[in-house]
Order: sequence, then structure tokens, then C-alpha cells
Amino acid sequence: MFDPKSLLDQFIGGLNQGNPNQQGTGQQSRGPFGQAGGGDLLQQAGSFLGGFGGGAMTGGIAGLLLGSKKGRKIAGSALTYGGMAVAGALAYRAYQNYQAGKQATPTVAAETPLLPPPSDTPFNPTQPADQQSLSRNLLRAMIAAAKADGHIDATEQTNIFTQMDRMALSAEDKAFVMDELRAPLNVDAVASAARTPEEAAEIYTVSLLAIDLDHPAERAYLAQLASKLRLENGLVAHLHATVEGATVPVNQPTA
Repeated sequence: MFDPKSLLDQFIGGLNQGNPNQQGTGQQSRGPFGQAGGGDLLQQAGSFLGGFGGGAMTGGIAGLLLGSKKGRKIAGSALTYGGMAVAGALAYRAYQNYQAGKQATPTVAAETPLLPPPSDTPFNPTQPADQQSLSRNLLRAMIAAAKADGHIDATEQTNIFTQMDRMALSAEDKAFVMDELRAPLNVDAVASAARTPEEAAEIYTVSLLAIDLDHPAERAYLAQLASKLRLENGLVAHLHATVEGATVPVNQPTA
């Protein structure tokens, strides 16, 4: 059975714990666009995640999707979180800082631990059905963002599908990723999935994690997404600052 929450953990939670020397695969756990900042969680799968031959964690799915894009990884306390919790924690902090009228300045994760959002809120739903629905929407947002620069063409899709066959994924997990990869890029569909302003912030957050902000097409995609999600300029700036503060380059040790 397809488990979106578990698959999201493999996209985000597993990214931070990949070990090149570890064998096997497993789970680990309203206005126009504002400012640019932040970065990717990943670098090329062959280095950050150890490559599939090295038995990387199943976070390698995202490594494949992002290919040779610049890489960043989660730092500090969020290292222990699963995918939905990471997205919720980042978006919740940005929301708090925005509502408090603070300046949108990156705060290093080691200096200010990233705390999980309150339970039973749109940032962190407790009902299983709500968790699965949110996780599915976040997965779709990440895959769409990974396609935003057009680098995942038919040849790259074939390579991704071949590599996924070597991973410990269910048939339903593979089918979901394949269907999303093959679907035309549709920013309206990604944005319309947000049921609340909080979910809109989380969708933007995970999209930001999968984007290379040096690429014009990806910056344009984020601008469209922020507008269609009806995110305030100030909140967008805080989302960028929060992601930037909570991530580090892949060649830098995490706190």
C-alpha cells in the first residue's frame, strides 16, 4: 500500500543520514514573489548519498531527481526529524518570525535549534489521514520543483526508473514517483493542493529545498508558485531565510 508519509521521510529524513559505507537501503527517518535565498538539500547522488552502488539510504530518490544540482543538507536539531516534521518545523519558524515582525535574516541552526511545530495544527496534523494527505502534497511539490528547470527529460526519467528498481521501494511508491515525473509541470495543481495558509507555506518550503536558485527557470517557477499560493512577500522572505539558516553546504559538517 502506498504510504506518502513514509516516502516523504525517504525524500527528506533519509537525506541527512546517508552513509556511503553502509550497505542496504532503509527508511530514516498574499502577493507576488519576495526574495531569493536558501538552497538545495542535495548534491549529485554519487557523492552526498554515496551512490546506489554504495548502498545509500533511500533518500537517494531525491538525489536522482535533482541530478547534478547544487547541494545543501539539513543541519542542527532537524537532523532527527522525518520529512513531514522537517517541512512543518521550517514553515512554522518562518511563520512565527514573520508574524512577530522580525527581520528576515538566516539564523544558524546550531545557534537556534529548530523545534517541531505544535501537534494537531495544520503544520503538524495528528490524524493519519491528514498526515498522508499533506505528505502526498509535499511529495508532489518536491517532484514538480525538481522538474522546474527541464533537466528531467525522457532519457533522465528512464535512468531514474532503472535506479529506483534497485531500491527497497514498494510498487506503489515507484508508481507514484513515475507518474509524477511523467506528468506535465503544473504549478496550478501544486498550489491548489494547499488547503490552509500553513500548508501553502509548507508546499513552498519543500519546493525551495528542491530548487537551484542560480537557475532562472527555477526562480521563475518559485515566483509563480508563491503568487498562486497567495503568500505574502514578507512571509516568502522569511521562508527563504529559515531554509538558508537551517541548511549547510554538503561539504560542510552538520551541527
